[in-house]
Amino acid sequence: MIINIDKPIGWSSFDVVKKIKSITKHKKVGHGGTLDPFASGVLIIGTEKDTKKLTYITNSDKSYEAKLELGKTTKTLDTEGEIICKMEVPELKSDLIISIFNTFLGVQKQRPPMFSAKKHKGIRLYKLARKNIEVDRKDVDIVINNLDLIDHDKNSIKFHVECSKGTYIRVLGKDIAEKLGTVGYLSSLKRIKVGTYLIDESLSIESFQSQWKSTEI
Repeated sequence: MIINIDKPIGWSSFDVVKKIKSITKHKKVGHGGTLDPFASGVLIIGTEKDTKKLTYITNSDKSYEAKLELGKTTKTLDTEGEIICKMEVPELKSDLIISIFNTFLGVQKQRPPMFSAKKHKGIRLYKLARKNIEVDRKDVDIVINNLDLIDHDKNSIKFHVECSKGTYIRVLGKDIAEKLGTVGYLSSLKRIKVGTYLIDESLSIESFQSQWKSTEI
């Protein structure tokens, strides 16, 4: 079974896996691409024999909507970390933002953040980061297919991005802020597409649970 879940804010991807396992009583349950706890949106869950399909799904391109707060940044580059730096925000104009967005299109090198699930010598980076241990990380190739401005005010930018697997939108936000001459962090992030799976077709965990119970009657 493949399930398109709209992951709620505050849940880890593994929290959703555990909940689906509890609801279905299936022994094998996995997900097709981690979403940070502060983020929401499309999280593809596979159960039993369909867990084999998750590798293909994980490798699919993804789309997000994000809000970048400017003038301060956090340790985690999102809402979960403490503020570690503040800077003035230059005057923002749409044509300036768009011109900077265009510099990110195509193949890019990106360094995974310390607060991530990537492993270093078998240890998740975020576990090291929580101990204030920083290690060297290799840049990885990512692809930004589209980066579009949705809206902005004097201290924030809302944008839509279509990108390859392995892209950290938190890092993209940080890099956009730096090119604008300031610092920033993501205050919201919503994944709206994974491959062919859309947010409009996603089920809340509650909706899935109700549907599952009704099929068991």
